[in-house]
Amino acid sequence: MDNELRHLDELSRRKFVQYSAKALLGVGLASVTSTNAAWANVAPRGPRPRARNVIYIYLGGGMSHLDTFDPKPQAPAEDGPVTPLSSNVDGIQVSEFLPRLAQRMDHVALIRSMFTTQGAHENGNYYVHTSYVRRGTIQHPGLGAWLMRMSGRTNSTLPGNIRIGGSSQTPGREGFLEPKFAPLHIGDPTKGLSHAQLHESVDEDELQERLALKEMMDLSFHRQYSGVQVDSHHEMYREALKLMTSKDLQAFDLGQESEADRLRYGETRFGNGCLLARRLVENGVRYIEVNQGGWDTHNDNRPNVERLSGELDQALSALIDDLYWRGLLEETLIVTTTEFGRTPRLNQNAGRDHNPQAFTYLMAGGGVRGGQVHGATDARGAAVAEDGVRIPDFNATIAYALGLPVDQVITSPSGRPFTIADKGVPLRRLF
Repeated sequence: MDNELRHLDELSRRKFVQYSAKALLGVGLASVTSTNAAWANVAPRGPRPRARNVIYIYLGGGMSHLDTFDPKPQAPAEDGPVTPLSSNVDGIQVSEFLPRLAQRMDHVALIRSMFTTQGAHENGNYYVHTSYVRRGTIQHPGLGAWLMRMSGRTNSTLPGNIRIGGSSQTPGREGFLEPKFAPLHIGDPTKGLSHAQLHESVDEDELQERLALKEMMDLSFHRQYSGVQVDSHHEMYREALKLMTSKDLQAFDLGQESEADRLRYGETRFGNGCLLARRLVENGVRYIEVNQGGWDTHNDNRPNVERLSGELDQALSALIDDLYWRGLLEETLIVTTTEFGRTPRLNQNAGRDHNPQAFTYLMAGGGVRGGQVHGATDARGAAVAEDGVRIPDFNATIAYALGLPVDQVITSPSGRPFTIADKGVPLRRLF
């Protein structure tokens, strides 16, 4: 215990020095000196957000808020209500399927009043990741790309934007920004970074000869077609080569974790993804998205949600604990999102259908005040009853937590003006 206390004291001293230096040197002043007048109407000026990193958990398919973070025990029997659990915060209840998270609500802010205009999976997914409705041929950047564009990386070797699980073509890549801001995709977190080692037939001398030949062959092309996109691809190639010979590759190796730690996260792909996200944050990766699919529960809602919630409950609880005890939770914002909610009434297949009118998101760490609930739904959870929050507002809140200027205009190659979260207004009262 004495060792733990001394460790925490050291962490506290380090944080004090770190944040004092930021204040003295003016780091992050963009978030304080923003001219966005809408911010002033959201809440009185409070503590500055202090997030440097984001672990963005995407629950693909449309998580049922009614069976997870917004239970309605008084709903009629035909709605199939779950049993609520009291949490470690007075007045906050969650589903019986989330016993571990129930004991960590003091770290969590629940936003129970989310709503969207997009009720189909593909369009909803796009909207959640970009804050923009899909239109025409324009591709909008995701938050990770915006962070890299506006603030940059912490580790000069590792990519700053990584996506674990899901599809490499999931919306929210670099959009109209440079390719170097796109997320690095990792399909299976247990297999590390693919193609990161030199082939056994290629030694260092052979590698240098091949690189010299490549440079010579590319020279005329670069002279004729010089530009931001070409230069960005060239830079990505150099960065990949640098990573291949870096000791930082160990960040992707879950084999360095103890069996006990791996068991705490759960022996699932999602659990391994959350464990990898923790390792990446520790090694200076600033934006990590972890995907858990399967939430499209049109059939057999209850057993499917119980299984998925078990994975989420175990992995997310372990992640919160680890970041807290390692002194990283204050500077790492954890969010969970999904494209929409589910209907209260069960359908003929004992499932729940799409409901864009109400759902719940979660935030923890990164300066967010835990133990609070923002907004509410009606008695059955069918619609927002108070303090509705749009997708762009939520994404603007993430940007605000990171100190990014939500009103700064970036012009696309086609000459169109865009901001990081469209017209979203940050929920400053959460901090």
